[in-house]
Amino acid sequence: MVDLKDTVEEAGFRAEVRSFLDENYHGVTEKPKPFDMEGSGGKNAAMEKWRIALSERGWLSPHWPKQYGGADLTVTEQFVFNEEMAEARAPLAGSYHGLQLIGPIIILHGTEEQRKEHLPKITSGDTIWCQGYSEPGSGSDLASVQTRAVKDGDEYVINGQKIWTSGAHNADWIFVLARTDPNAPKHRGISMFLVDMKTPGVNVRKMYNMANKYGLCEVFFEDVRVPATGLLGEENRGWYVSASLLDFERSNIGAAIGNRHSTLELVNYAKRVQAEGVQVVSEEVKLELADRLVEADISRLLSYRVITMQKRGLIPNYEASVNKMYYSELQQRIVRTGMKIGGMYGQMMEGSYLQPAGTNLAHNYIQAIPGTIAAGSSEIQRNIIATRGLGLPR
Repeated sequence: MVDLKDTVEEAGFRAEVRSFLDENYHGVTEKPKPFDMEGSGGKNAAMEKWRIALSERGWLSPHWPKQYGGADLTVTEQFVFNEEMAEARAPLAGSYHGLQLIGPIIILHGTEEQRKEHLPKITSGDTIWCQGYSEPGSGSDLASVQTRAVKDGDEYVINGQKIWTSGAHNADWIFVLARTDPNAPKHRGISMFLVDMKTPGVNVRKMYNMANKYGLCEVFFEDVRVPATGLLGEENRGWYVSASLLDFERSNIGAAIGNRHSTLELVNYAKRVQAEGVQVVSEEVKLELADRLVEADISRLLSYRVITMQKRGLIPNYEASVNKMYYSELQQRIVRTGMKIGGMYGQMMEGSYLQPAGTNLAHNYIQAIPGTIAAGSSEIQRNIIATRGLGLPR
């Protein structure tokens, strides 16, 4: 059974979130502009006002405990909050890697000194974080990382390379998985470190993607000396530290709603070009748009399935993999449908006078390609579904 209706308490909280959005987001003239992959936006007066409004309620990091600046929301409240934020298309105010990833890990596994040093700067927006996980030879098999950290007195010396490090060129800090025991089984010889990006030996190289945008980076560590106080959690327990988070809502309802928004934008675009006589939208494409809307609703139901499990005290496993695989592959189907509507003009990138007005079809198409690789490839998700969901042999 999937719970589709709010309880009385959930309905009350949803009304509170909507009222907040009406006053602080919908009701403002200048909308906050978050950082994009290239680092533009983010540092503006509207975003700072938005950040303060969220922070005053603890909603900047709603899943954090109150003592660290959060709101201590339950998973159900987090779901409602994320759903309403996604419906409003309201942006995150602050560093995603700081608020959603490393912050909760510091709360769980950090020392009190680490919490005092880093958590206030994350919620204030003073520090931006990036994630040093993937390597040229360690992507889906993350436990095979080869970046080394060797203990030298009161310091660790890190050497190695990370890749696909989103936003590293703008980041102040990076959390890094590095191998501290090369002789241990691969999951048991890894440690996590908090590294200041200004440390000598840390070098960042920006990488351009197919859309000619940068934001993904390579990060090189050459004899980088990190104080022992930069070790997060126990030595050689970094894999388990990285795998743990606070009791956090994992339905990804925002992605499901985003897919529906994207499809409705294509529907409106198709209506416009047909009404203006620019082109005739074929019956085939109309049926595709109908399929995409149905699929977006299915994606939403998969999100509700995950949150229903969490509300009942269950831990989603393969169910979350089903959800991730479905919405990322749906994103690609949506942009392919968009390219059919745009026709040859839809292949024009931004900046071209031939680009259909009010669209960015080609850019969206290219940006959707890595969606089935990032955050766990579809191949990995299918393996999880097969072994943990269907009980098939490895």
